[in-house]
Amino acid sequence: MQPVAFITGAASGVGKHLAETLLKKHYRLMLTDVREDALREAFTPSGDVHLRQLDIRSADEWQRALDETLEAFGRLDYLFNIAGIVIPSFLTDTSLEDIERQIDTNLKGTIYGTYFAARRMVDQGSGHILNMASLAGVSPVPGMEIYTASKFGVRGFSIAAGITLREHGVYVTVICPDLINTPMLDVQLERPKESALAFASSRPLEVEEVVNAILYAMRKKPLEVTLPLSRGVLAKIGSTFPSLGPFIYRVLRSRGLKRAANMTRARGEAR
Repeated sequence: MQPVAFITGAASGVGKHLAETLLKKHYRLMLTDVREDALREAFTPSGDVHLRQLDIRSADEWQRALDETLEAFGRLDYLFNIAGIVIPSFLTDTSLEDIERQIDTNLKGTIYGTYFAARRMVDQGSGHILNMASLAGVSPVPGMEIYTASKFGVRGFSIAAGITLREHGVYVTVICPDLINTPMLDVQLERPKESALAFASSRPLEVEEVVNAILYAMRKKPLEVTLPLSRGVLAKIGSTFPSLGPFIYRVLRSRGLKRAANMTRARGEAR
């Protein structure tokens, strides 16, 4: 029997490419997204592919979606918490609404999904939950303080849950990538001053690279994967020595602003 996977954020970006990859491997899929129209444009439902609108901020919707998965397929082998948002904004410029949206979507949505899936996986004695965090959850990113808080929460929660759930045959892996070439990148380009540190790396990751890291995690079941590895090491060093933060910020901010400007200019010329 082919394994069953549940994916959030499946209408675009990493979630969409992951779903397409698992389809080729003949997984049975519950694909979800808050944008049901975009989800149905991307995929055609069938006996092995179910499509469902899901607002991950709602505990009730999570329970119903997971119950529907078990009713349709009889089990749940993988949960991929891919859905997330970013609203670049310096802390004092951030609205209360934007604080709630990022914490509720990125952190609470991931906690809800992990919580309800883990209970079902423990009952069946196996399963693997993969949560999408960010290098912003490894080392703080000034200019995106609330996003950073949400991803630090996802990372810490995932590692702690992963340690306790292993005793029940259930694995949790947190994926911490650098900036990815998805629609979220366009949001950050619109606010280059706030997002400057995100653009300090040499180039954005492509979705294929992130999906390959997820496939690796599915095989090896580590508690954490950072990518690229070099940036992950630097992020951990920066987090270990927070007093270096102001100096590192000044250097990387200047580099990131230049690269964001170059990227914006290149995209304009491409049009």
